[in-house]
Amino acid sequence: LFFFFKQKTAYEIAQRLVGSEMCIRDRYQRRVHGILIMRFIIFCLAIAATYATLGVDYSTRVTATQCMVQNGYVFAIPRGYCSYGGIDSNVVANLQSAWNGGMKNVDVYMFPCVPCGNPKGQVDQLVNALASSKYGMIWFDVEIYKWSGNQGANRQFILDSVAQIRARGKTPGIYTSKYNWDTIVGNWDGVRDVPLWYAHYDNDPSFRDFRSFGGWSKPAIKQYKGDTTLCGAGVDLNFYQPLTFTSSTQHLKKKKKKKKKKKKKKKKKKKKKKK
Repeated sequence: LFFFFKQKTAYEIAQRLVGSEMCIRDRYQRRVHGILIMRFIIFCLAIAATYATLGVDYSTRVTATQCMVQNGYVFAIPRGYCSYGGIDSNVVANLQSAWNGGMKNVDVYMFPCVPCGNPKGQVDQLVNALASSKYGMIWFDVEIYKWSGNQGANRQFILDSVAQIRARGKTPGIYTSKYNWDTIVGNWDGVRDVPLWYAHYDNDPSFRDFRSFGGWSKPAIKQYKGDTTLCGAGVDLNFYQPLTFTSSTQHLKKKKKKKKKKKKKKKKKKKKKKK
């Protein structure tokens, strides 16, 4: 028996070498690409942590806002409306103290009186009381306290309140937790377009713990520690990331721009009429 082996030409050998070389190069490029992606992710996380913003909310008279700012807490959300159905007597002074102390963003929160009814009237009461005060958003508090056992009625109360906040030219937000939300309104996403401020007391100023509920896939603010003391005042501690949330100051700037545009349009119309 004779075996004949075809001798490979130099061209065929070169083709094999080129093919294997390409595989090695592709493998190397994929590895480098993966390393670059990981570095980019780490860089983004570092940036997010760097720009994390801390703040406070409170329901009593607070004057030590300058001390709070010096300790790194730069936004404040004092209570504006009480659960008994009236304006918080400290809210105007608290707003002024927050700005004077150097807070970068200042909002108010509204603890509604559900048994009182008339959600639109309650919103009007708050907005009218703060007509001369500077503030950003109105956060509507949804937590278990004298809500109806009828989830449908509770949903309508929230819808009416949010609609009236918008009707009065303010930006609404919702303060709640998954447990409170599920208990009060059930599996409902009727205000998913409204920014979410959620409570979870894990003492971790990050959104790593967040799990979607109520139609919200991402939060705006997290209340990560409750009933603590800062600069001698009783407060809750909060956190947000400027990269993912438009702050109250930005909302105020947008409104000022809209007002300027409206004024310009009115002036143009007047000039045309004169001509």
